[in-house]
Amino acid sequence: MAAVSSSSASLSIQSKKSSSSFSPSIFSSSPQFLSKFLHFPPTSVSPFPLKISCNASSTVSAQPTPLTAKTELKDFLHISDFDKDTILRILDRAIEVKALIKSRDRTFQPFKGKTMAMIFAKPSMRTRVSFETGFTLLGGHAIYLGPDDIQMGKREETRDVARVLCRYNDIIMARVFAHQDILDLAKYATVPVINGLTDYNHPCQIMADALTMIEHIGQLEGTKVVYVGDGNNIVHSWLLLASVIPFHFVCACPKGFEPDENTVEKARQAGISKIEITNDPKEAVRGADVVYSDVWASMGQKEEAAYRRQVFKGFQVDKSLMDIAGSKAFFMHCLPAERGVEVTDEVVEASNSIVFQQAENRLHAQNAIMLHVLGK
Repeated sequence: MAAVSSSSASLSIQSKKSSSSFSPSIFSSSPQFLSKFLHFPPTSVSPFPLKISCNASSTVSAQPTPLTAKTELKDFLHISDFDKDTILRILDRAIEVKALIKSRDRTFQPFKGKTMAMIFAKPSMRTRVSFETGFTLLGGHAIYLGPDDIQMGKREETRDVARVLCRYNDIIMARVFAHQDILDLAKYATVPVINGLTDYNHPCQIMADALTMIEHIGQLEGTKVVYVGDGNNIVHSWLLLASVIPFHFVCACPKGFEPDENTVEKARQAGISKIEITNDPKEAVRGADVVYSDVWASMGQKEEAAYRRQVFKGFQVDKSLMDIAGSKAFFMHCLPAERGVEVTDEVVEASNSIVFQQAENRLHAQNAIMLHVLGK
């Protein structure tokens, strides 16, 4: 499922009352657009936690100590944080581990004795079941923390949640609204943090998509992927992948619903892939290997649904549009789909639709991502 946006550039963002610095990707500018996606705590608090120590006389002393740095372990926040070889290596590992799971071989248990905290500010069937099942199949134990369990940023600050959970768990996965939340979790946690979705991007979904394309087309490099719909977090994730691996990416969307300009420009400046943004879906899909769609109104935008249905007329993926794309084109959708809105039932159920293969591959791609960040 999609949402809205945030950043993928090396940045240092200053709020009125506090500051937060981060370098989430290969990009190096500081675009103003991030302000609408990043949310800062209302007060300025030292980033150094108190170290509590008890001496023999039972007196307690407190002194600030720097955060423990992560050593060797990596977060998975943006695809563009990694180079081409690493991304392809993760995808190769996904294929390998998928084959093991499909063979019913349960001897591969790299996560045995490990626990994962799964934070869900946004509910999701696919994200929860794929992460929890995948981690369990490889020997681990996953703990679901729903929207009312933590109320991160309301009941408890994100940085505090991070520093508590990393003391109980070996890895954290979070599906949140504000992109700043995932950045803060990664900043303050001493265990790997995986981005299960933010309003800015959805890297695990695009890794599953890439895996699905490799399985059905034979390759990712050199293909043409055409996204038809809202320029949302799915589009941003495709753009970030296009800044690492060469392929032709086209986003066809109504005027005013284009993806973030800075993200588009930075992807183009990477000089890796051909990037096009257009308002003509019929012209866009010609010669496509993949026609990709997503809901027009994502979680947090449902009050705009009626308005968006009017604006997005002409951007529905139906049989006539797939016919223009050509017989070799596959249809993909990150799900859930609103059949009869952004895509017709006929297209979802057609023989060239691989939406359910995509959904399955969430589990396998994420297993490979978890293996990578845990150094397995």
